[in-house]
Amino acid sequence: MKLDRLIGILTILLQNEKITAPELAQRFEVNRRTILRDIDTLCAAGIPIVTHQGTGGGIAIAEGFRLDKSVLTTDELTGMIAGLKGIGSVSAQSQIERTLDKLGANSSAVVSLREPIVIDLASHYKSQLTEKIELIKRAVLAGQLIEFDYYYEKGEARRRIEPHYVIFQWSSWYVFGWCCLRADWRMFKLTRLWDLQLCEAQFTPREIPPERQDHNLHFSEEFYLVALFDPCTKYQLIELFGLGSFTETDEGLRFEGEFANRKYTLGWLLGFGEHVKVLEPEDIAQDIKNIAKNILRHYDET
Repeated sequence: MKLDRLIGILTILLQNEKITAPELAQRFEVNRRTILRDIDTLCAAGIPIVTHQGTGGGIAIAEGFRLDKSVLTTDELTGMIAGLKGIGSVSAQSQIERTLDKLGANSSAVVSLREPIVIDLASHYKSQLTEKIELIKRAVLAGQLIEFDYYYEKGEARRRIEPHYVIFQWSSWYVFGWCCLRADWRMFKLTRLWDLQLCEAQFTPREIPPERQDHNLHFSEEFYLVALFDPCTKYQLIELFGLGSFTETDEGLRFEGEFANRKYTLGWLLGFGEHVKVLEPEDIAQDIKNIAKNILRHYDET
């Protein structure tokens, strides 16, 4: 992409005294004429670029010109790189990441691309996830509706939505948009979404009301949990909630906290088996009792 190449050329010129057009052409895998057109574009944008002829000549930034380093610090740039690489873990391709890799091809790069933070947002079915995200991105940018089969607690349905963006939350990927069936804003989990198709119909993006921009509101009501955990689970509580998230008592580890996703909380508690007892709220404790009875009934019938 031309914009990425222009940014790349400008960055190289700012960190090198001189560089020739053939060297830039080789670096960005284009011909010399394309590089010269890019230099003209940068000049038209107000960047003072000069050309030195003869032996030892080349293209350079005019003496005295400096980039305002207050725009982005090195730490901010490395953070951006870590984020880009995280997105790259679920993207079919990342033009920006490839441009950054080209800039880091030599030791004189302003920022090292060997960022010590690795963010992997993929899952065991990465190929399907990548395809869904890429198609939704195309739909958002083109203003086209998408439709899909959606599987959820009440069954399954064919949905058509105006997609606004993809969001990663609660360890899962979702698409957020205006549901044509419900005539309201909805969040759809990508793992439950299949036979995704791009529609020919287009839409004009709606303004998202401020009260719908808090995505935690899409995860049921909040409730306060009080539970006793067996001491053997101590490391798990620390891993999830940190030191001080519980009180050690003679009966066990007393844990208290607010939760916003009832189904997730039930699954999380059931994962501890007999090593946890819910004290509050009573309806959560009753749900766990009922689930335990149903599990026992399955095995009694065999």
